[in-house]
Amino acid sequence: MTADVQQFQVDLRGVVDLLSRHIYSSPRVYLRELLQNARDAITARREVDGGGGRIRITPLTAKNGEFVLRDDGVGLTLTEVADLLATVGRSSKRDIFDLPRSDYLGQFGIGLLSCFMVADTIVIRSRSAKGGASVEWTGSSDGTFQVAEIDEELPIGTSVHLVPRFDAGDLLRPAAVNELATAFGEFLPVRVTIDSGAGDIDITHPAPFLDGIPETAVQYGRELLGAAPLDVIELHEPATGTRGLAYVLPFAPPPGARQATRMYLGRMLLSERAADVLPDWAFFVRAVVDSTGLAPTASRESLVEDAALERVREQLGAGIRRWILELGLREPHRLAQFVAIHELGLKSLVRHDEELARFITRWLTVETTHGTMQLGDLVERYPHVRYASSVDEFRQVAGISPASEVLVNGGYLYDADLVRMLPDLYPAVTIEKVDVTGELDRLDPPPLDDRDAAVALEARASAVLAASSCAVVVRSIDRPDLTGLYVADPDVLRAIDRGRTKGITGSLWGGVLDKIDQTLSSARDDDLSARLCLNWSNRVVRALVRVDDDAVFARTLQLLYIQALLAGHHPLSDADRTLMTTALSDLVSLSAGLEEDAFPFEGTADGPAR
Repeated sequence: MTADVQQFQVDLRGVVDLLSRHIYSSPRVYLRELLQNARDAITARREVDGGGGRIRITPLTAKNGEFVLRDDGVGLTLTEVADLLATVGRSSKRDIFDLPRSDYLGQFGIGLLSCFMVADTIVIRSRSAKGGASVEWTGSSDGTFQVAEIDEELPIGTSVHLVPRFDAGDLLRPAAVNELATAFGEFLPVRVTIDSGAGDIDITHPAPFLDGIPETAVQYGRELLGAAPLDVIELHEPATGTRGLAYVLPFAPPPGARQATRMYLGRMLLSERAADVLPDWAFFVRAVVDSTGLAPTASRESLVEDAALERVREQLGAGIRRWILELGLREPHRLAQFVAIHELGLKSLVRHDEELARFITRWLTVETTHGTMQLGDLVERYPHVRYASSVDEFRQVAGISPASEVLVNGGYLYDADLVRMLPDLYPAVTIEKVDVTGELDRLDPPPLDDRDAAVALEARASAVLAASSCAVVVRSIDRPDLTGLYVADPDVLRAIDRGRTKGITGSLWGGVLDKIDQTLSSARDDDLSARLCLNWSNRVVRALVRVDDDAVFARTLQLLYIQALLAGHHPLSDADRTLMTTALSDLVSLSAGLEEDAFPFEGTADGPAR
């Protein structure tokens, strides 16, 4: 059996629906496509006779009743006009998606279809620079069209006439036309004018990000960012004719913000926020880039992800890296300003971007027991880096950390991850995670001759603080000015926080927290308790051994306990505040030599009776 061979037929209504719903993001692109067609026509004419160079737009008004865009480009012959719709759909629906633009006719036909998103009828009048009669093509969105030669001798070029659909009139009127023509075509290398009714308005001018004038480049960046840029970086990739500027943001972008570039192709706006031109790590710049060698997608609103785009991304990223490195060498104070603004974002990215990590990590800062330090200085001075994984642990361990060592506070966002990366970036560096219990065990006990007195002090002091769930240990810390440290591992601190929370919440949440405590208690063999580590090197602590008066001993110890809580930035509970007030009042009374009945002590768990 032999089947007849038939060609695909294009349903123009379906094509228009495809364009408006799935290819183009908005009907607003109709003017961009017409400008692109006109610009290409002028380029083609210059190859024929060297003429052409102007596009003139007449918006829809009540007076003229139609939108008109005219160019003095190469024009179309009768045959070319007749082939316009055949350009799309000749090889089935595949061409609708591929949208070939390999020649001027293909570009014209495809761009023309976008006009059906704003008009049901399109009229084209044209005269070719190659000779021949003037022609007129009239197409309708129902898929029908007419082609005819006309007697009128038109100037060389093409004009597109649109009568708007009932719902698209605003897009063809002066306000929208001025906005769209300026956005898409203000930097085109041809003259674009808009007929205002009182004369032509010229909208094209040199691109400030390409003209090489520093003052205009900075002013353009100020308008783009809404603030003066921190710096301006020149970008270029000669192989694809890609040039532009990257403006360093003077403020930190919102969390999770992606890198975005204002992208032009042949000075025609492609996208306000192209996300694939620069590396993702370059979130701290907003770039404006023009290219003559990159390929747009079918919608002409983004770029084809190909080898050319990959090369551009790599080369432009290298230019931004060089700026950072040179700034560090020439103007380190400005680099410090840059890092201070964007540090959190940089820390977030270097954890996942090895390329960025290798050239930016050295300038990031962390809090240490020797002050805030850049990581580059840190690893040069301390080949062994110790770090605490939480702010609470850092505060506790910092008080007993030897001055010859460095301890990093890894409790701030991303800082612990940064420290863990150091051996990969600097092979000579080693790291060590510390914890409160381990650091306490490193401390030396008092000298052997003082051991019995220290043990007795521990027992007597632990009894005083039993109600506060705090045991007392005595150790020698090489800091005579330090009386003691409040030491609690993370589990203890969480248990204390749950206890405080139960005191201020209702029965529902209190019951939930009780369940949590019961579950955690059943999973542990040891009892949770905090410890007050008294420093035997401190004269106040040694003097406590000789205090026979139980009231003075108890109140002094309670104040040392509160002092240690405050020094460790631990919040005071209601019981802690009451303890502090009572201890101070009683010590003042004792010092003043008041009679016993002036400050009656009651035998409580907080201290012995007097």
